[in-house]
Amino acid sequence: MDPDPYGDDLFDEPAGSPDTLAHLGPLAPLAGRWRSGPASGGDSHPVADGAEPATYGETVDLRPIDRQTNGPQLFYGLRYHVRVVETGGVETFHDQVGYWLWEPAQHRILLSLAIPRGQVALCGGQARPDAREFTVRATAGDPHFGILSNPFLDAGFHTVSFEMTVMIHDDNTWSYRQDALLQVADRAEPFHHRDANTLQRIGPPVANPLAEDRDCRSTVDR
Repeated sequence: MDPDPYGDDLFDEPAGSPDTLAHLGPLAPLAGRWRSGPASGGDSHPVADGAEPATYGETVDLRPIDRQTNGPQLFYGLRYHVRVVETGGVETFHDQVGYWLWEPAQHRILLSLAIPRGQVALCGGQARPDAREFTVRATAGDPHFGILSNPFLDAGFHTVSFEMTVMIHDDNTWSYRQDALLQVADRAEPFHHRDANTLQRIGPPVANPLAEDRDCRSTVDR
């Protein structure tokens, strides 16, 4: 890993490659559409009298995006949508969107997430390009990898930190475990809101349709 991969020119953009799937590093096995069993996920969340366990099913769509640059900084990534439904339920229990990003020059993984409870986070971690397991973290107040919540959520259920570990398996599945450390307003001790699940591939990744259809791309360019 280059200790100074950016150089002195903040506006010098690297050429990169249009083939995102070939440059995703450890994120490459995640590209595609995934589903878990209806009760394979496990969750422990806070309730009025302590903690309540729950099981859930989940679908995840991870689609390659075209390379992104911040001047000399280069990312390849996946845009994702997570939908979680409690076992036996119909309505979405948890909805989440964002990006997984891989920065080859720094061997850095970024996870951005947004949920419709009025909360966002940017998590970061390091991994080798061929890693089959990696972890990303965010901490409230961190200027780079931090967490922001709407006023009610921050006052009542302040998220102190978030950590997610992804494990890639050889049977066309991947698993995760995650822990959101919450400071609930009426409790002295922080609460570990933990989730874990394993997902099976149900479809291939969907790439930029213009990159797949050269005739369509040339027409648009004209």
